Amino acid sequence: MATYVLVHGGHHGGWCYGKVAKRLRQAGHEVHTPTLTGVGERRHLLRPQVDLEMHVADVANLVIYEDLSDVILAGHSYGGMVITGVADRVADRIRELVYLDAAHPQNGQSLADCAKQIMDVCREWVREVDGVELVTWPQTLEPAFFGVTDPDDAAWMKARLHLHPWRCYTQKLVLKDEAAVRRLPRTDIDCTPNVAHWDDARTAERARADRAWEIDTGHDLMVTEPEKLTEMLLRLA
Repeated sequence: MATYVLVHGGHHGGWCYGKVAKRLRQAGHEVHTPTLTGVGERRHLLRPQVDLEMHVADVANLVIYEDLSDVILAGHSYGGMVITGVADRVADRIRELVYLDAAHPQNGQSLADCAKQIMDVCREWVREVDGVELVTWPQTLEPAFFGVTDPDDAAWMKARLHLHPWRCYTQKLVLKDEAAVRRLPRTDIDCTPNVAHWDDARTAERARADRAWEIDTGHDLMVTEPEKLTEMLLRLA
C-alpha cells in the first residue's frame, strides 16, 4: 500500500481529486486530498492572512499529525508551490514529488515569478472583498478555462470553483534546505497542449525530472483524464 497526498491548485479544493482518489483507494492505497485554507469547504476560513506559507502549513501539518511517511506528494498548478514548501518542511517523510502541470519554484520565487504571463492578467483583476484581496478574474471561475468541456463535469466544477487569495500568488517561497528538496525523486506529468507554450527555463526544469510524462488533455487532468492520471500515479507505487 502506498500513501498519496494530492494537493489542488488555485480556485479549487480537495474535491477536484474525487475521481482519482476513488480509483487509488480501490487499488488499495491510502489517499488524502486536503483542501487549503480559504477555498472549497474551507472558504469560511478566508481572511487577509491566508497566503502560501499558510497553505504549506496546511499540508505539512496533515503529514505530521496523520503520521504519514513514504508519501507520494502531488501538486496541481499552484499546488506545485505548496508541495515544494511541504517537501522542505518534511523531506524525511516524502518518497516522491509529483508535479501535475504545476509550478516549479526555486527558493525565493512566487507563483507570480513562475507564471508571469497569466499572473499579470490576474493582477489586473485583484479586488478587495470583505477585507481580503482576491483574484476576481471571471475566467478563473469557468471550467473551460481549465480545459474542462464535458457538460456534467463543467456543471459540477462551476458550483465549486472559488475566488482565490492574491497573497498566495505573490508571496515568495522560502526553502531552508533547497538542496534536500532537489534530491527527492520527482515526476512531472504535464498536459500536452501547454508544453508548446513553455519558455526555456520551464523546459530545462522538466529535463531535471526523474520521469516526465504527458497526457493530451486540458489543465485539469484529474477531472478530464482520471483513468490515465491514476494509471501514472499507480506506477509510482
